[in-house]
Amino acid sequence: MGGYYLSDCERASFQENGYLFVPGLLNRGEAGIYQAECHAIAELTGETDATWASVRGGGHRIAHCHDVQFRSAAFSRLLVDRRLTAVAQGLIGPNVELHHTKMFIKPPENGSPFPMHQDYPYFPHQRHSMIAAILHFDDAPEEKGCLRVVPGSHKLGPLPAVGDDHHLPQFPLEDAVPIPAKAGDAIFMSYLLVHGSGVNRSSEPRTTLLVQMRDPEDQPLVDKHASRGQGMMLAGANPRREAFQFAWARQSA
Repeated sequence: MGGYYLSDCERASFQENGYLFVPGLLNRGEAGIYQAECHAIAELTGETDATWASVRGGGHRIAHCHDVQFRSAAFSRLLVDRRLTAVAQGLIGPNVELHHTKMFIKPPENGSPFPMHQDYPYFPHQRHSMIAAILHFDDAPEEKGCLRVVPGSHKLGPLPAVGDDHHLPQFPLEDAVPIPAKAGDAIFMSYLLVHGSGVNRSSEPRTTLLVQMRDPEDQPLVDKHASRGQGMMLAGANPRREAFQFAWARQSA
């Protein structure tokens, strides 16, 4: 990448494949600081296993926490870092609105996998502008259960999914393309991209932050998956016309 701006080639790659790998979005020192913040949050939060229903029973565990910017100011600053927001603007336009954040820590030796799925069923939108940025705070080689994707699968549109976790058994995890990453690397992907990840079989944790973002003019099809930070503008401005209302008036309505 040149500076913080995407080239035409990078935009074309995202449009063709449904994802964009950005090496070194953060430096390793910064990644280490965020890793420590994630693990401190996990320790304070306690037991938060988020293993999906379709892969429970194998002794897998994964720690997670939503809305991490309300747990650590470091993540509030990260959300508006130009290195993050400029890439998002290059993919979805000048106005970038936060949908939610979520950290994941796959523990060593048996950290939970994620079956192949699209993010679409969890928060479907009209124009499909929704993207996720996965920020890596430590190395994520294949043995740590790195992200795996089906390039171009976003072009298939929303797919019929199975179970409460909306997985896609027609796409075997082992056939998907692995994207090993280093601490500080980022992956941006469409919420229609079919993706998943394997078990962390290494002796070290795998720590990531997911930032889900959208164009503020792209409206949800259903009212679900709300978060405390939803609607925060990370770049640009919200062009929707809405009458002003005090926060306490909205709460009592």
